[in-house]
Amino acid sequence: MKNRFFDKANKKISLGNAAALLIVAALSGQILGFLKVKLVNANFSQFGGQSTDAFFAAFKIPDFFFFTIAAGALGVAFIPVLADHLEKNDNKGAWELATSLLNMLAIVMGIVGIIILIFAEPLVHLVAPGLTPDQKHNAVVIMRLVSFNPFLFTISGILTAVQQTFGRFFFYAIAPLFYNLAVIISIFIFRDNIGIVGLGIGALIGAILQLLIVLFGLGGLDFLFKIRINFKNPDFRKVLRQLPPRSIDQGIDSINSIVETNFGSRLGAGSISYYENAYTLHTVPIQLIGTTIATAAFPRLTARLSQGRPDLFRQDFLKILRAMIWITIPMVVICFFGRGYLARLIFTRGSNEITGIFGFLCGAIFFRIIYAIISRYFYAQKDTWTPLGVSIFAIALNIFLAWQLSKPTHYGISGLALAQTIVAISEVAVLFTIMLIKDHKLFDIRFWGGLWRIFSVTGFSVVATYIMVQIFPLHKADKGLITLGFKLGIITLVTMSVHLGLSSLFSLEEAIPVVAKLRSAVRIVLKPVRIEW
Repeated sequence: MKNRFFDKANKKISLGNAAALLIVAALSGQILGFLKVKLVNANFSQFGGQSTDAFFAAFKIPDFFFFTIAAGALGVAFIPVLADHLEKNDNKGAWELATSLLNMLAIVMGIVGIIILIFAEPLVHLVAPGLTPDQKHNAVVIMRLVSFNPFLFTISGILTAVQQTFGRFFFYAIAPLFYNLAVIISIFIFRDNIGIVGLGIGALIGAILQLLIVLFGLGGLDFLFKIRINFKNPDFRKVLRQLPPRSIDQGIDSINSIVETNFGSRLGAGSISYYENAYTLHTVPIQLIGTTIATAAFPRLTARLSQGRPDLFRQDFLKILRAMIWITIPMVVICFFGRGYLARLIFTRGSNEITGIFGFLCGAIFFRIIYAIISRYFYAQKDTWTPLGVSIFAIALNIFLAWQLSKPTHYGISGLALAQTIVAISEVAVLFTIMLIKDHKLFDIRFWGGLWRIFSVTGFSVVATYIMVQIFPLHKADKGLITLGFKLGIITLVTMSVHLGLSSLFSLEEAIPVVAKLRSAVRIVLKPVRIEW
């Protein structure tokens, strides 16, 4: 029975099914993440010693190392090289490469954990100098509790990269859910005794649970672990050369987040929490569409190049890019017009500040999603330096704009969001230009024609969304998931229906499989039931 289970688990699933699985899991994860932030807001104040400002600030440094090493850096640097081994049926070489990387990074991240543990106090002051003494104390305690989370996440990242290369996405998809669940449970366990620092305990337990789930996902892969680092392995050295630029690139968003928290802490109590809530809202569609689809597509793109089929690589890339643009546009429209509803959902006590910040972040949503797949165009070709160079430019621009735009005489805390959007646009524009220079035939007439039709449909979607917001306006008394969820759900349903219907009318190829599935579902529902007497 066990062998049959793992044999079935090891069968590679299609790109569509992988993307669907990751989207469902990401949706669940984003719902839990949204619920986590909402419950933190509901059970702790944004002012005083138990401030949520301290909670958000405490995770900045550990998150920096997590996003730098574990959250995607390992995948794009490691998966292409691992895929080459598997294409040659060289499992022994694959396991040697994986264990060497695992052992070396475990040592590095272990040292990082010790540094965070010892120097938590000055690190908190660096991140948020505007916190009160009580808030700083709580932030230091939380940071020390989660100091070894980057170590745990890094091990999970290597092991999930192995599983993704084999086409196994299930355990990779569900493991993060346990992290958010642990934090949510810790809210209710510790809110009436040790307070907000208890969330650090929940985060530590969640990281351990996530790793245990990932370990279970290795079953049936015959993974061979050895306590050895083979520095003589040329592929290992190749991964190490590619890892730093991708790690820096991936960590730049975290550096921006640290800088933004620093600026936000100087703008008064609650500013960090307001910005973090808006940022959480903006992250949901990026994770659901950008990260999930790009993650599911990346092994396919690397496999095309490993097979020596750059023509199929180009074809798959353009198909995925167009699909992501088609899905993203109505989501951005809904986010912008529904920003007040969403802000009220995540922060019921007062959401005007969050509404304003999120409105500026809506532009960043579209370009961050597009960046997710465009960056993988370069990573699949083992080019990690081009995205790095663009990202270094982006971080410099973001720091300058955040400093200027967040001044109280300009946009205040909303200036941080405006800076994010300007930088996201610039980053994608530069990468697009480089792609055109490298391959001027990449974007053909068919691609641009399809893009024009997608944006033509968007105009109707904007009108439909605006009308629905007028029919179901947000009132001051509107609170709770039922009231707000109903209004937002109706607005979303109408917008998506208009977008899909007109896309089908304009013969957009992205709409064809969706319409076919809907018709099939309708036929099943309306199929007459025959009763035998």
